[in-house]
Amino acid sequence: METAVIEPKPTAEYPLLTDRVQSTFIDSVFIVILMFVFASFLDKMENPPDWIRVALFFGLFAVYEPVCTAFGCTLGNYIKKIRVRRMGHPDQKINLLQAFVRYIIKVLLGWISFLTMHSNTERRAIHDFAADSVMIKVQ
Repeated sequence: METAVIEPKPTAEYPLLTDRVQSTFIDSVFIVILMFVFASFLDKMENPPDWIRVALFFGLFAVYEPVCTAFGCTLGNYIKKIRVRRMGHPDQKINLLQAFVRYIIKVLLGWISFLTMHSNTERRAIHDFAADSVMIKVQ
């Protein structure tokens, strides 16, 4: 009779606050660049309605991070080699609802959301607790 050997799962590595701040900075710069690109296209149009500019401005801020997080990663996450994953399942991405909840809490609390990072071993911020997510480092 054969005995099954169960190998322990490797423990995930969690990014430091500096990694997360740098990722957010990269994403912010990328969004500003996108705004300039869209603005230059709109400037070439003849009398574009103002609501298009407003929708693009708020749309980029409201949609970029949650959609990228749910379907892969943001540019900043990619460069810093960090990803948002489900708590307890670091191999699974979070869903779109979790991504929006996480983003809304993150925006509402701002830097306050990161105060809990040093009080838990997974370095989870308040918005990670709210969305049942965790940030991990990838190889």
